[in-house]
Amino acid sequence: MLKVRNAYQKLSVSKGKTVTAAYQVLRKHRNENHVTANHYSTNDSDYLQDSIIPTMHFQAGLPRLPVPKLEDTCKRYLASQKPILSDDAYAQTAKLVKDFEAKEGQDLQKQLKAQDKQNKHTSYISGPWFDMYLKDRRPIVLNQNPFVAFKNDERAEYNEPVLRAANMTVAAMRFAKTMRASKLAPEIYHLNAEKSDTERFRKIARLIPSRFAAYYAILNKAFPLDMSQYFRLLNSTRIPLVEKDEFYTVPTARHLVVMKNGNFYAFDVYDKDGNILPGSEIYAHLKYIYQDATPRPEHPVGYLTSEERTTWARLRKHIVDLSENNKQAMDVIDTAAFCLCFDDTAPTDEIELCRAFLYGDGANRWFDKSFQLLLAKNGLMSINFEHAWGDGVAILRFFNETFKLTTENPPISAGSSPAAVDSSSAVKLLNFNLDDTVKDGINSAIKRYTEQTSRLSMQALKYDKYGKNLLKKGGVSPDGVMQLSFQMAHFQQSGGKVAPTYESCSTAAFKHGRTETIRPATVETLRASQAFASGSSVSNEEKKKLLKDCSNRHNQLTKEAAMGQGWDRHLFALRTLAEQSGTKPSIFSDPAYINICQIVLSTSSIFSPAVLAGGFAPVIPSGYGIGYYPEEDTMMMGVTTYPESSSGSDFIECVRNSWDQIHEVLTAAKD
Repeated sequence: MLKVRNAYQKLSVSKGKTVTAAYQVLRKHRNENHVTANHYSTNDSDYLQDSIIPTMHFQAGLPRLPVPKLEDTCKRYLASQKPILSDDAYAQTAKLVKDFEAKEGQDLQKQLKAQDKQNKHTSYISGPWFDMYLKDRRPIVLNQNPFVAFKNDERAEYNEPVLRAANMTVAAMRFAKTMRASKLAPEIYHLNAEKSDTERFRKIARLIPSRFAAYYAILNKAFPLDMSQYFRLLNSTRIPLVEKDEFYTVPTARHLVVMKNGNFYAFDVYDKDGNILPGSEIYAHLKYIYQDATPRPEHPVGYLTSEERTTWARLRKHIVDLSENNKQAMDVIDTAAFCLCFDDTAPTDEIELCRAFLYGDGANRWFDKSFQLLLAKNGLMSINFEHAWGDGVAILRFFNETFKLTTENPPISAGSSPAAVDSSSAVKLLNFNLDDTVKDGINSAIKRYTEQTSRLSMQALKYDKYGKNLLKKGGVSPDGVMQLSFQMAHFQQSGGKVAPTYESCSTAAFKHGRTETIRPATVETLRASQAFASGSSVSNEEKKKLLKDCSNRHNQLTKEAAMGQGWDRHLFALRTLAEQSGTKPSIFSDPAYINICQIVLSTSSIFSPAVLAGGFAPVIPSGYGIGYYPEEDTMMMGVTTYPESSSGSDFIECVRNSWDQIHEVLTAAKD
């Protein structure tokens, strides 16, 4: 999942020329900072907006993701190892890194730069990153798919599940049609909105050839973001194959797939001329499905999408080969705009919500779809998305645009009646012909799914003593303090240990950028953790200085990561080349490297006024999956754990204690 990123760094845009670049994604007040639906004029209700600048206008000229210098990566890597390792272990690792930098690393770096030079249409990390996801044979549920839940509409009548689903479906189709007609405003961050977020800027930018348009924008302190992932947002699915999965996208498909009680339904949401069906008609079809009493299948096929990927690949091929009906039904699911799931649950607290939307009823899921829209009986709504095709940038843009439309100008009004149409003819119930092989496979998938999901524990914390306002007043970064609090909590809980920690940072400022890792566990956070654990022996002023040191260091790491200057992706690419060539540099077999890649604290946050909550499972069995949301005067977090880790509830209490300690320091009078 993604978070706010502010970074100021010199970004090379042409030979001998640089400009100061600002990078910011998914800010809480995102619609105020980006070119959005505020800048359009159209009378066509099929479109969300009609941007003066074509959607992909800046894409061809986006700066390329830089390959970091080998010596810089080695220094950053050792800096991340320093707080984790003992002095002796660090000395051994430092020797291996020095040897790597002088020997094998030089050859691998040359190969990587040569490969990057030959593939100027993309980034050096794009191919290996796709392969990492698509070759992973583990089930994607819990291991890859996260969820992001929408806030409720403030008007309770608009949260009725069928009405909400209908409004969201119309909004989604408008988003799709706007994007495909190149009317969706490009994703841009404006550093100086008075200069660049103007009609004049847009009219000039439109006239500049695409190859150079991004340079013009950057010179005006407007920073276009990569939108290459948007293509797979809709009408797309991940197809399981024996060794490596693949994507399948059919943007011309006109239909939606709906799941209810383990059954599949499909109906067209566009007419033959490509117009979106009237909202009242979509509303009628969804109401028909919602009220349908077809019993739950004895062997629900949806469970198979939660299986180990090679097992699912073989079973899927077997299903398709059984009959032409099966082949057609599978293709209808694969090519649908998205999968809308009507659930038979009504979450009443954070834990129930997380369970419902992170995995839920496996019979009523198709985890392979680019995203599923999940509707609970009480109107709570969430997206669960497959992660291989893209990151949070595209999902959150879609999330915010559709939420804005449905809450500010809903296509279907509360109290309006569905259209008087024959939904029984328009809606098709999809059926599969199953043999004993498939039935046995489904039974095995159900058993595995139940075992895996039942092992996951969840805890949540809402804290109301302070939030971002107090932290900013104290001169510290809210995100930096949140990350420090997790380090302090783990230090308390583990008896003084430092854990490998991951925080995601988007590199969408670059062409085909994905993410880079921020490593929040630093020498500074270790010193602060030790100081706060020591009690009153360290003064408040000293602790406040340590807070600021941690904040400054975290800001620096954030800036570096946003500009593609972390160490994780670079070493990953070099390791991939080494594996392909059959070489085995000692740095990658070093226990310290293996350990730091086993992420104990996996953290992520989303900043948007449309987001209620989000979550994901731990990366490793002994780890923690931490989603957090600092707001103006409150802070919230959720944590997921498996039995192999320490108690999630204990960790939550340690975080609460850390927040209390930080509050005490920031509100104390000077010593």
